[in-house]
Amino acid sequence: MKALKAKRLKKEKKQNIYKSAAMVTVFSTVEKGLSFIYRIILTRSIGAEGLGIYQICLTVFAVFLTVASSGVPVTVSRLMAKSRATGDIHGRHSAVTAGVLCTLMLTIPIALILFFGRNIFGFLFSDSRCTDIFIILLPGLVLTSVYAVIRGSFWGSKQFLAYSVIELLEDAVMVCVGIALIFGCKDPVYGARMAVIAVLVSYVFSFLVSLFWYFKKGGRFVSPKKQLKPLISSSAPITAMRTSTSLLNSAVAVILPALLINLCGYTNSEAIALYGVAMGMAVPMLFIPNTLIGSIAVVVAPELSENYYKNKTKAVKHDVEKTVKAAIFIATLLMPIMFVLGKAISILLYDNELCGEIVMISAFIMLPMCITMITNTVLNSMNCEKRTLIYFCIGAILMLASIAGLTKFLGIYSYIVGLALAQLVTAALNLRLLKKKCDGIDYIKYTVRSILVSAVACMFGWLLNGILQRYVSEVLQILICAPLMLAFTGGILYAMEMFTLKPFKKLISK
Repeated sequence: MKALKAKRLKKEKKQNIYKSAAMVTVFSTVEKGLSFIYRIILTRSIGAEGLGIYQICLTVFAVFLTVASSGVPVTVSRLMAKSRATGDIHGRHSAVTAGVLCTLMLTIPIALILFFGRNIFGFLFSDSRCTDIFIILLPGLVLTSVYAVIRGSFWGSKQFLAYSVIELLEDAVMVCVGIALIFGCKDPVYGARMAVIAVLVSYVFSFLVSLFWYFKKGGRFVSPKKQLKPLISSSAPITAMRTSTSLLNSAVAVILPALLINLCGYTNSEAIALYGVAMGMAVPMLFIPNTLIGSIAVVVAPELSENYYKNKTKAVKHDVEKTVKAAIFIATLLMPIMFVLGKAISILLYDNELCGEIVMISAFIMLPMCITMITNTVLNSMNCEKRTLIYFCIGAILMLASIAGLTKFLGIYSYIVGLALAQLVTAALNLRLLKKKCDGIDYIKYTVRSILVSAVACMFGWLLNGILQRYVSEVLQILICAPLMLAFTGGILYAMEMFTLKPFKKLISK
């Protein structure tokens, strides 16, 4: 009787995971879709130069936001999962309080220093016009850092609906306010300023709504003493890695335009516009799979941490293997589409051929990028934060070396080469470590077969699109070719038994 009950509970648990992942994915897809549409509107309203200024401001802001809060939400989620595994309710509230205290102790001094020292920190920007626009975001540094901690508490307590709704509404507020502010805008600098104000308004919204919901659901602030030390020791490596990511992006935002000006002969406006095309248009398209993978990570991470702390080795191995394969599966489906239709999609969305060329050339980066993202989440859930930080730094060095050494010869494409090297090396090192942590995990055969399937799908799509582009517009190319390529790739994967419909059946089952 007990065995049957345990089996039933296990089945219900799996169904809940599938349903939670599906729900988060739907909300996240809508949210990213809104952001993507908004970026198209921004591009067409304020131009590549305005988008470049906007992107530089957000990139530098992301550095300070990452320093203040990036590792804390993940650690709060994990500490809450650990407290849930041991039945410690007070420990869950203590973890949230410790997280809020840590972020406030960092963000308030940082915001004040940056505000009063604005004339000193102009070197952070490759374009002097960015400084005054950046200052607008400083109140948001404090507010969104606190929201990030509350968001981590939603993950840890498995309140995925609340998390998803607030994230979606935050983006919706930004889009609505942004469109209203930039409507009819002709000046790129003024347009970038208005877009940044819209970001700040969205931060205020998510801060207020998340706090309201946290207290409404019984959350409270208690003494942080119990969880303060473990939170700091565990979040520090994650914060260091994500801060390094933001610093890397900021370094690229400063170095790459400067090298384009000094080595390639571009003017300042041309260099900023090229940077805007690469970082503001092309790279977001490459990160489309991360929307789906991020949804999986949000749902799986608390469950994986709980099983890890309960020493359920078999469950951990199963979760890790399925999660990594899911990320590879998503990349395999989407890589051929970006390779074949990247140019058509870019012309349709941005009316920019360079963006399309960058997307087509770099489409293969999606696979190591997806693997890196999901394995970082998995390894951090298993207390491997220091190792993932080291691996990231190795990748960052390769990227900066590529930009420094190849920009003279490749121009903006030196960044793409660096991104590819960084993602390939980091993904390989992460998978190697994961193999050691989960003895018996099998992913090599699946990865090799996925690469072969993707190559075949690329050839199929290339031939199909070559016929279609003679007779139809870019819109019809996308509408016809993309579904056929998805069906073709999915059919091969299904025939090779590389995925099943079982999760979908569980999703719709009662």
